[in-house]
Amino acid sequence: MKCTICKSKGMDNKAIIDLPAHNIRLCKEHYIEWFERRVERTIKEFRMFTKRDRILVAVSGGKDSLGLWYALNKLGYDADGLHIDLGIYDYSEKSRKITEDFAQKIGRRLYIIDLKREMGGIPEIKEKIKNKPACSICGTIKRYYMNKVAREEGYNVLATGHNLDDESAVLLNNILNWHLEYLGRQYPVLEEEEGFAKKVKPYFRISEKESAIYTFLNGIKYIEEECPLSIGANSLKYKEILGNIEEKFPGTKLRFLNGYMEKIHPLFEKREEKEVKSMGRCKICGEPSSLDICAVCNIKLKMGKGGDYSPPQILIFSQKRYPYRKP
Repeated sequence: MKCTICKSKGMDNKAIIDLPAHNIRLCKEHYIEWFERRVERTIKEFRMFTKRDRILVAVSGGKDSLGLWYALNKLGYDADGLHIDLGIYDYSEKSRKITEDFAQKIGRRLYIIDLKREMGGIPEIKEKIKNKPACSICGTIKRYYMNKVAREEGYNVLATGHNLDDESAVLLNNILNWHLEYLGRQYPVLEEEEGFAKKVKPYFRISEKESAIYTFLNGIKYIEEECPLSIGANSLKYKEILGNIEEKFPGTKLRFLNGYMEKIHPLFEKREEKEVKSMGRCKICGEPSSLDICAVCNIKLKMGKGGDYSPPQILIFSQKRYPYRKP
């Protein structure tokens, strides 16, 4: 099996990766080149950001977020990292250590929020709030701190490593349950609004497999196990269903997501504008909220941390920002 690009140039290099969804086979050099070109094209097509913007990447320690952070800096963007230590047993300890090591290797600033200091780790919170899945609580808290840190530390854009598998699974869930409010906000760019930082997903057309290969080929260490609290989550079941379909019909996930964005999402745009305009402020922390007290302050109250608002303690792992360095 020869590399498709090498073959077109009259060379005889062997491919190491076969991508049926794109009908190409690539060697290591051309895979990395092809991957980064796709990320760059997505950023420009959706006007996510430019090289003049300051970008904060939400970094969990997984392959997607670390690979994205690496790729953005390599492509010449000004991207720092934010890690939220969720306090989930040794899983969080490993994730944090991997993220800190990576920040040091590429020489970029890393902000850290330690959830145990703020209100308690996710397992303790779940003990107090039994009527919500751990993933739902975790998602609410992460969105709150990502938005707050990006805005208050002066970043124009918040980037996350959500990939094609994540996005297509969420889309399937939203359609099967007709979550219209979530469908309306499912898009790779959410523009800055009052109290909300601009959010982008440069990997939304990159599959989980493609992301893992890119991270591996660049020698980036990442945490491979799933979060222990996500076992049995519906999102993993939907990913498995779509994965089975993709295996028989390559390219299905990409067509599913692209079709939604081109044909259905425009119908939700007016609805989304109306929802944002009606957003108020939390009485305790002042963050955007549709309720008098936002979801995160409510959690803090239940954990015995609420009442008087105190700003989050942001640890800065690297005090200085340096030019990009290859890990």
